[in-house]
Amino acid sequence: MIYYLFQLLKEYDIPGAGLITYLSFRSLMAALTALVMALIVGKKIIRAIQRYQIGEEIRDLGLEGQLAKKGTPTMGGIIIILSILTGVVLWADLSNIYTILLCITLLWLGALGFCDDYIKVFKHNKEGMSEKAKLIGQISLGLIIGLTVCYSPKILVRDDVSVKQKTEYAIDDSGKMQVVTTTVAEDIVKSTKTTIPFVKDNEFDYKWLTPLKGKWGWWSKWAIYLVMIVLVITACSNSVNLTDGMDGLAAGTSAISGAVLLVFAYLSGNVIYSDYLNIMFIPGAGEAAVFMSAMIGALIGFLWYNSYPAQVFMGDTGSLAIGGVIGVCAILMRKELLLPILCGIFFIEALSVIIQRFWFKRTKKKTGVGVRVFKMAPLHHHFQKEGVPALIQSPSGILPESKIVARFWIVQIILAVLSVALLKVR
Repeated sequence: MIYYLFQLLKEYDIPGAGLITYLSFRSLMAALTALVMALIVGKKIIRAIQRYQIGEEIRDLGLEGQLAKKGTPTMGGIIIILSILTGVVLWADLSNIYTILLCITLLWLGALGFCDDYIKVFKHNKEGMSEKAKLIGQISLGLIIGLTVCYSPKILVRDDVSVKQKTEYAIDDSGKMQVVTTTVAEDIVKSTKTTIPFVKDNEFDYKWLTPLKGKWGWWSKWAIYLVMIVLVITACSNSVNLTDGMDGLAAGTSAISGAVLLVFAYLSGNVIYSDYLNIMFIPGAGEAAVFMSAMIGALIGFLWYNSYPAQVFMGDTGSLAIGGVIGVCAILMRKELLLPILCGIFFIEALSVIIQRFWFKRTKKKTGVGVRVFKMAPLHHHFQKEGVPALIQSPSGILPESKIVARFWIVQIILAVLSVALLKVR
């Protein structure tokens, strides 16, 4: 709204109005707006949730301090979603295709998570929605995003930016001729190329995966790309959901990952920086930086209430939505193959669950007694059990929850720095 207001008033000489044209300024303001919004509405929403006794149902898993969480308000993801939308609506270009897709993702998966939380809390069904129903919702969104990326004429890339100075001549109001020089990138096209880390010529084309040629090859490469998009969105959404098991863990790690995606969006949407760093130039992608800034601000504001000991949990309402946004943003910035590094904590958490379930079922089928690889999955609960390696143990023998969260944040920061450093590894 503020963005469009200043667009309408740009013909008037309003001091400071030019700041609205800068992505950096609007990103900063979106983050501050979302942060303040989360702090303001957070307390009110928590009180409203408590009034309706929307508390977390806790299963006794024998973890230290676990039962003390019983009754803590959940569905706190509503705080995050409202705060993000406030920052985006005020400071983003809502006609931008990247902003639209990220907003659809936030609302779609937020609604899916809300339904899951509703079933758990009001229907007193600890299992919530069935895995099949969740997957249908996530895959449906993945198809919408994927088809838009594949066929929308507004989503284009230039993987080998060739910067060219374009000179034009114009007559100003006084009758004098003015020389206007602009920087443009030529040959911007639809592409199935993406970025892969640790490679000098760091572009990978999904068409390399199809043996077909000609017309069928053209269709099959887009089909492969579409399947990949669906898998990434589904995996990211569920991974953050699995990570949301300790106070501040999912919110903190998501904010760190979001900060890196903000940097990627800003650089990819700028033709000069794309040329300098030898990365794909994605016209209009810089607008995603405003959205990601709002998400970071909202998550930091949410941490005010969610840090240990948590006053509210984000629930599936927040975790599914945040995970989906991270996945979609990575896809739009052509960085989805970097996600195992960028979102290493989420990746390892999800992998620990897959390994645990697979090995337990396999050994139970063979011997009749299931064997667990980890003391408990997801991985963060493994470190709450006695007998973890001495290097990470506390004097009491059990690692406190707050220390586990802090150490996971540190690991995520290291992975985030590595992801940004890979921009210069060619």
